[in-house]
Amino acid sequence: MELEEIKKRIKDVSEKAEKELLEIVEGESDKLEIWKVKYLGRKGEINNLFALLPHLSSGEKKEAGMLINEMKEKLNTAYEERISITGKQEKHKINLSFPGKRPETGSFHPITIISREISTIFTKMGFGIVTGPDIETDYYNFEALNIPAEHPSKDVWDTFYLSEKEKILLRTHTSPVQIRIMEKTAPPFRVIAIGKCFRRDDIDATHSPVFHQIEGLMVDRGINFSHLKGILTHFIMELFGNNIKVKFTPSFFPFTEPSAEVSMSCNICKGNGCPTCHNTGYIEILGCGMVHPQVFRNVGYDTDEFTGFAFGMGIERLAIIKLGITDIRYFFQNDLRVIKQFS
Repeated sequence: MELEEIKKRIKDVSEKAEKELLEIVEGESDKLEIWKVKYLGRKGEINNLFALLPHLSSGEKKEAGMLINEMKEKLNTAYEERISITGKQEKHKINLSFPGKRPETGSFHPITIISREISTIFTKMGFGIVTGPDIETDYYNFEALNIPAEHPSKDVWDTFYLSEKEKILLRTHTSPVQIRIMEKTAPPFRVIAIGKCFRRDDIDATHSPVFHQIEGLMVDRGINFSHLKGILTHFIMELFGNNIKVKFTPSFFPFTEPSAEVSMSCNICKGNGCPTCHNTGYIEILGCGMVHPQVFRNVGYDTDEFTGFAFGMGIERLAIIKLGITDIRYFFQNDLRVIKQFS
């Protein structure tokens, strides 16, 4: 297309746009918006004119470009002036008494809600809150906890190794925090640790490769299993209600001796038996026990002077039981319909 032909197109578009703009009167702001899109929009007439410039020589491009920009500036100014006219009547149509839209507000995730509730219960019993690294060494994650390299119990934890040669891994439980705290703290003390854990689990309704645990540890002179039972029974009743029954069953963990699994009466069937509790009337919720003497020796504690207990539990499991969530995957799918139920 020749330069003169483009100039004629520019003149025609400008005259047509000005004529249509003058025909828009007060109260026709919708027509004004249509006009803006038609001429000044991303796919409007003015941008269509710019698309013709590549066919011109360098000098012609400059001349035609200046003319188009002048027209664009002129139409923009006319548009702003027209807004002040057509908008006057529109202002009177605003209903100031109409209720506004409620803005979207954030809410706490169910895992955060349960974690804070658990923390509050234990801090009221004098427990401090500590943390530890997600990336651990084999020593802290296994060996210091009385789980040597060839120990058969190590098969329970299917581990993500970042470096098998250097034995660097993603922690499989929060128990390594026990060792780190005992290395730096002299008894007596009582602490809980909350954090993420990682295992090579397949994703299904009850398993995830990333989950959260809370670990508890209390060390002092004269601590025995009755202290452990009293602390955990109080905790469970605070979290689930005073009508809950608590049962301790002998078990095995390499880092505690004696060890126990703790179950609570099913809060769905009230202990009568249902599919959730496999018709036993009880739901297993955590593991615990007296700290193994070898673990104390690994951190330099005098086993003749000090005793202690430890416990660990999955926060997702507690949240599923308390909040009635049926699938652990809901915690990670970012479905706002799930999260908003607990805000």
